[in-house]
Amino acid sequence: MRRVVVGATGTPGSLAALHRAVAEARVRGAELWVVLAWQSPGGDLAGRGQGTTQVLAACRTAAVERLREVLDTAFGAAPPGVPLAGVAVRGTPGAALVDTARGPEDLLVVGTGSRAPLRRFLRPSVSRYCLAHAPCAVLAVPPSPLQAELESVHRRNLWRIPLDPRELTT
Repeated sequence: MRRVVVGATGTPGSLAALHRAVAEARVRGAELWVVLAWQSPGGDLAGRGQGTTQVLAACRTAAVERLREVLDTAFGAAPPGVPLAGVAVRGTPGAALVDTARGPEDLLVVGTGSRAPLRRFLRPSVSRYCLAHAPCAVLAVPPSPLQAELESVHRRNLWRIPLDPRELTT
């Protein structure tokens, strides 16, 4: 069966990608696989010491719970209307998505994320990684236009810039 694979973190961009993935799964008659990537605290080297089994189990449990919260936020009580599988995968987000979408008939849906220069420098682009390494088609979903407005409001609050009431009427 064909699959549509999408990453989920709970950010507005990932929720937009998730809803687009649902639409693509409906059109294709495919199964929807929602992937949440997680890593152990301190990375892979920290996960090799003694007594880390409990830490890894706790991290995996937290990732599964976070995935449930994301799906609840995205869909609420109403199911998405397509066969759904939620998967918590240990690894970096790009590698986890590419490993999950391994079939040539799969579709990988990713959000393009923030285009802010500082964020690009601090965090590697998951969408670029997926475009370069995926063995299947990749659909990159741009951020919602409302995301830019939300970030603008956050910047105003951070810098304590007063809001002009005329901006609210447009």
